[in-house]
Amino acid sequence: MNSIHPTAIIDSKVHLGDNNTIYPNTIIYGPTRIGDDNIIGPHVVIGMPGQDTRNPRYDSSDSQIVIGNRNIIREFTAIQKPCYESVTFLGNDIFLMQGVHIPHDAQISDKVVITPMCALAGITKILEGANLALGCTITQYSVIGHYSIVGMGASLMKNLKPFSRFIPNRKISVNEYAIKKFGFQEYYDEICDYVMNDILPKSRIIIDMINEFNDKHAKSGMPLY
Repeated sequence: MNSIHPTAIIDSKVHLGDNNTIYPNTIIYGPTRIGDDNIIGPHVVIGMPGQDTRNPRYDSSDSQIVIGNRNIIREFTAIQKPCYESVTFLGNDIFLMQGVHIPHDAQISDKVVITPMCALAGITKILEGANLALGCTITQYSVIGHYSIVGMGASLMKNLKPFSRFIPNRKISVNEYAIKKFGFQEYYDEICDYVMNDILPKSRIIIDMINEFNDKHAKSGMPLY
């Protein structure tokens, strides 16, 4: 059973799974599909049209948002419909803190953390386990690699490799925090060689992440840090 506050407005085109909690004054427009065990709100808006300067009045009536399971979406966050691709997509176990802007055509993978007041531009891809610190801004088409971190207040203008740490005005370094938190210690040397020296690892689990990142990086047309 879902727990929905009576002041929340849920469009008839919204499909809710089970055991979701939706707090006061949240608005969800469809077509939107939301899985199970999510916590949403208060004052969250999901399903408004994407903010696209080339076509700000486009018909978004069939533009879909898909949100997975066990996500936390905190107050004053906005998640917008796609403009160019088939879906704005959020996976599982994501934590969106207060006041986060998820734009049109974004793809947010599992275990991503986006902290308060971060703003993403359209068609960004944030891959598994990445962390965006307070007040980041991410330019359009960017790809943020698996288990990387972007330091607070940063303006990211290029793509960021998996397991990287981006801090403004410093050299790229290794996100050792994620290596420990997510249990990648046995691959530490391989990860460091990859991030710092661009030496490809030998372990399949890390290779698969790099291959996924490289594919999305190539399609994005963006430069790389």
